[in-house]
Amino acid sequence: MLIAALLSWFLTGLFIQQSKKRGWGQPIRADGPQSHLAKEGTPTAGGVAFTLVTLLVWLVLFLTGQGGDMREALLVLAALGMGLVGGLDDWFKIQSRMKGSGKKELLAREKFPLQILFALIFAYLAAPYASHELVPSLGWVGDIILYTFVMVGAVNAFNFTDGLDGLLAGVAIIVLLPFIAVSPVSALLAAALLGFLWFNAHPAKVFMGDMGSHAIGAIAAGAYILYGDVWLLPIAAIIPVAAVLSVVIQVISFRTRGTRVFKMSPIQHHFELSGWPETQVTQRFWVVTGIATALVWYLLGGRP
Repeated sequence: MLIAALLSWFLTGLFIQQSKKRGWGQPIRADGPQSHLAKEGTPTAGGVAFTLVTLLVWLVLFLTGQGGDMREALLVLAALGMGLVGGLDDWFKIQSRMKGSGKKELLAREKFPLQILFALIFAYLAAPYASHELVPSLGWVGDIILYTFVMVGAVNAFNFTDGLDGLLAGVAIIVLLPFIAVSPVSALLAAALLGFLWFNAHPAKVFMGDMGSHAIGAIAAGAYILYGDVWLLPIAAIIPVAAVLSVVIQVISFRTRGTRVFKMSPIQHHFELSGWPETQVTQRFWVVTGIATALVWYLLGGRP
């Protein structure tokens, strides 16, 4: 974990340096919180650093016989698949900004089929290894459908949680805490996120991008499916759940009634526009996540 944290810290710093040279800056929405306008040009897609560190250090552990069992390989498979989807989105965005033309991002109708494909592959392979600490299995077919839905939902929920300095990195570290003693991949990701958080904490010198958020969502969902109980994930990941629900509610309300429920979605921006400083939103969401994850730890009997 120490090696992963230090390597992530080094590669993230190197990524920032190279990004500034190449102009991989993040544009900021003009209709968002006005305090975010100062972030214009901050390097983005920094999640590639901690994602690669997590996978490469695990590969070294695997080759030396310390990488865990089949469950760990499945977590890596999920992170690779979803990370590639997010990375492709990041690539299109960066290329579009640099060239001023071309494909701007993956459209939802392109992204969702890829997410579902990788989630379905994971679910099919993971079903025999899944943990059922609290709720019985739904049967082979039922479990595969459930795990596919949870994997896709988690990837998008964690993606929506990004947007404030340090928010997603801190939330993800806390959500993964119940499994760092039994899951090398979960432990390595938590450590790599600490190295990334050094630069992503307010005021952020780098943003995560979709590759990082997709890999985080995949590993978090996979860890709860394989080591805890899939039904515990929405409890620990209460902030990502609230983020994605706020987007869904906002869209449905605007399309059906022509009005918005929140000042802005995802919900973290609603609190910002309500007068909470960005750092306060982030830290309070960390606290909420900590309480929720402690409840999960209690429900697991104080053990993974």
